[in-house]
Amino acid sequence: MKLYGIRNCDTVKKARKWLEEQGITHDFHDFKKDGLDASQLQRWEQAVGWETLLNRRGTTWRKLPDEVRDTISAQSAHELMLENPSIIKRPVVEHGDNVSVGFKADDWAKQFSNA
Repeated sequence: MKLYGIRNCDTVKKARKWLEEQGITHDFHDFKKDGLDASQLQRWEQAVGWETLLNRRGTTWRKLPDEVRDTISAQSAHELMLENPSIIKRPVVEHGDNVSVGFKADDWAKQFSNA
């Protein structure tokens, strides 16, 4: 299992703590510090959709000019997420062939019960 996010993100901190409490081994990749390549982002987009990956609730999204937010498309979202990984909803988890986005303890308990 590999967990992607930003080290100081509160949701990522909660997710990592939950995994540790459950005894679930995982690797952590800070995509703000360690980077994110286009092919990896493309795999996530194919698995969950760019709309799921794009965090429209965060400050990074709110700071964008209206014309960028109003005309967002798959291609512009891809470029935006590569340029500024902070706009990706966190955490992103790769578990086997599955990709999931976000953290909810109840959902994770069901999803990773056999991890």
